[in-house]
Order: sequence, then structure tokens, then C-alpha cells
Amino acid sequence: MKTFLLASALMLGISGFAVAQEAPKFFSETYPKHGLQSALEARSALQSGEAALDAKTRELIGLAVAAQIPCSYCSYAHTERARAEGATVDEIREAVAVAAQVRHWSTVLNGMQYDLEAFKSEFDEMSGTTE
Repeated sequence: MKTFLLASALMLGISGFAVAQEAPKFFSETYPKHGLQSALEARSALQSGEAALDAKTRELIGLAVAAQIPCSYCSYAHTERARAEGATVDEIREAVAVAAQVRHWSTVLNGMQYDLEAFKSEFDEMSGTTE
């Protein structure tokens, strides 16, 4: 039953839940009751027809972030949703690998406390984005 609720919630993008009482248990039993409805509405708004990103891209971003948090729940959910939105195994692997690279260089640059303004200048010059 829990798997069905999870799959249903993920497939619906939670947008089908009109009131907090109808939310799946994994939301309603973990989130403050007074804020649940607005949290579900905010999540739904990012998945609306007005969203600039397509669903597959959003799920791959979600997976990349989930891998870095790390969150087993989120990794599972975003992987399943990415697959449902047509993501291939190679796209899923690449999203996670890109997240790992970002984390790697963030660790190096932050750990060594490299000068941010010097970084920006070097990056802009290297990528041809100088103003």
C-alpha cells in the first residue's frame, strides 16, 4: 500500500492533492499541518504548465541534488520520476556524475578558500563571457 501511495503521489506530482488531509502519509505525517497545504501548492506550482523546465529536466535536477544532500528517499523518488518522464539510464548517470563534479570542485575551491573575485575573472575570461 505504501508503494502504491508513493507511486501515485509521484506520478501525480502531488498536484492532485487539494487539501492536506488527502496528502500521502509520507507528507502529512512528517510536515507541520499548518504549512502542508501551502507546501504542496508551492511544489505543484513548479510543476504547472507555466514551468520553464520540462518535467524530465526537473527530475534530473532533483536527482542530482538528492545525490548530494544525500537523501535516499529523494534519490529514489527523482530516479523513478525521471524514468517515468523518459530519462534514459545514460541521462540519469550523467546527471549524477555532473552533480559529483560540481561537488568535487566546490570542495576544492571552498576548501582552499580560492579568491571568489579572481575565480570570476578567470572563469569569465576562459569562457568568453567578459563584459
